[in-house]
Amino acid sequence: MNNKGKGLLALLGVAAGAFAFWKYKNMTPEEKQKLKDKATETGRKIKEKAGEVEDTISEKYEQLKNAAKREAKDVTD
Repeated sequence: MNNKGKGLLALLGVAAGAFAFWKYKNMTPEEKQKLKDKATETGRKIKEKAGEVEDTISEKYEQLKNAAKREAKDVTD
């Protein structure tokens, strides 16, 4: 991407940020709380999924490690 494209992309990003800020400033307290609750719930789900992925990776690592040990034992026997 050339510099002109990057500049346009940056300008669009700034405009989107300004619009989001304006929109947030004009929300009612109830709407702000709803948005905060949604962000909190999304963060909780992401954290939960990350834990699940970590557990799955740990299980796979243990399986591979055990398989490698069995292979090494078979080779030496």
